Amino acid sequence: MNAVGIDISKGHSTVSVLRMFGEVVMSPFEVNHTVSELKALAKTLKRLPGETKVIMECTGNYHLPVARTLQTAGLFVSTRHAELIHKFGNDTIRKGKSDPADSLKISNYGLTNWLNLKEFIPEDEIRQSLKVVTRQYTKYSKIKTTLANNFISLLDLSFPGVDKLFTSPARSSDGHEKWVNFACEFWHSDCVAKPSFKVFSERYRKWCKRSGYNAVNASGIHDFARKCVPVLPKNEATKLLITESALQINFICETLSIFAKEMKRLAESLPEFPIAMGFFGVGEILAPKIIAEVGDVRNYRKKSSTVRFAGLDPVDNDSGDFHGDKKISKQGSPHLRKVLFQVMDCLIQNAPEDDPIFSLLDRKRSEGKHYYSYMCAGSAKFLRIYYARVKEHLAKLDMI
Repeated sequence: MNAVGIDISKGHSTVSVLRMFGEVVMSPFEVNHTVSELKALAKTLKRLPGETKVIMECTGNYHLPVARTLQTAGLFVSTRHAELIHKFGNDTIRKGKSDPADSLKISNYGLTNWLNLKEFIPEDEIRQSLKVVTRQYTKYSKIKTTLANNFISLLDLSFPGVDKLFTSPARSSDGHEKWVNFACEFWHSDCVAKPSFKVFSERYRKWCKRSGYNAVNASGIHDFARKCVPVLPKNEATKLLITESALQINFICETLSIFAKEMKRLAESLPEFPIAMGFFGVGEILAPKIIAEVGDVRNYRKKSSTVRFAGLDPVDNDSGDFHGDKKISKQGSPHLRKVLFQVMDCLIQNAPEDDPIFSLLDRKRSEGKHYYSYMCAGSAKFLRIYYARVKEHLAKLDMI
């Protein structure tokens, strides 16, 4: 038995090979993540006598090139959660850490758990692309929120309250919002208040026609602007700050709109898309996120496995005579928990009486449970129902 432990780093890895009783077949050595060096590593490992298994930690995306190359070469590859490796064999009080020592530790882990090692299953291209796009969408959404908050703080100095004048949703074509484009055009309250209502209403009408908006509430906007007390003067410096900030928001909105369309396109090609869309509170943005983060349900043995994957499984909090409340493990995907909480928020806001998940949320709330308690309970129930419905749907498709 040859246990190949690989400590993954960005761009390179440290490899060691052990056999039973601590026999060192290959002392730790470094391999760069290049095609030539990874293929040479695969050839070297395949020449080892006896059965060979490669073990490595799941470290973001850094382990994927190594795992895919070695598996394609015909080697058994097992990727393990980093926490499992971290907790294994910690029988020393010293805090020393190095890549060679970690690779030997991973090899020892592989020897100890030889029979329980699960083979690495790579995601198919569609699911992998969907996960990357959805996570990029989330990151760009955070950037948009930061830029929007900064934009509002600037407008409070030149046109305070203008962000409250319009409630129309973002345009589906490019993601632009009317209040942002309006503030970019009428960047100071004096741009609206100084001209007469007739002059402003005509300019506002032409701008709406040019920008594709409805020219409504011109009188209300004019009256509102006359009540504003700007701090910044109406000059070129103020115009530069406001317009450039608005352009940055619009650029992010366009990017988010492109990502949203790509998310929908990828998700629609997967069989579980109509099942995800069938849940109350799940739309064309949350459905692809749920599908991407849960992954292929056929990789889970039972519905409770999806709950554990999300880190929503309860764990005991007891010690001696102390018996604390159970808490969730959080040893799972934080991205999936966030998406599920968004669905739970939608259910609470809309309160659909015939929805089984909302019924659980409402019952837990009426019992006086903590916010996180009933939100986690509802999220876990969502995953169990989702797992059952998707498995049933896939079974029907296999029968066709």
